Amino acid sequence: QVHLVESGGSLVQPGGSLRVSCTASGFTFSIYDMSWYHQAPGKEREIVAGIKTGGGSTNYADSVKGRFTISRDNAKNTVYLQMNSLKPHDTGVYYCNAGFTVPKFDWGQGTQVTVSS
Repeated sequence: QVHLVESGGSLVQPGGSLRVSCTASGFTFSIYDMSWYHQAPGKEREIVAGIKTGGGSTNYADSVKGRFTISRDNAKNTVYLQMNSLKPHDTGVYYCNAGFTVPKFDWGQGTQVTVSS
């Protein structure tokens, strides 16, 4: 059974930084591309970053390019999202999933990030 467990979300001031993590189980993590998604309050879930299996290729939504960095540790079955220069519109729930553009598995519970002064 696939489990995606996101963690690390919190309240942060505008301009601040935060790293969220997603630990996966139930599938062979190292052979799947992985992505992070953002769901703002009242809006659809949108992909913000993706990373290929080996970590050498990444892709970002224009809204986070230059501010967010996705990385992975295949030995720990974990994918990370480092978020810098956070803005109020980055507020929402962050989810990870397998796949580079299309989610492969059921969603985890996500982790809440709130950017506010």
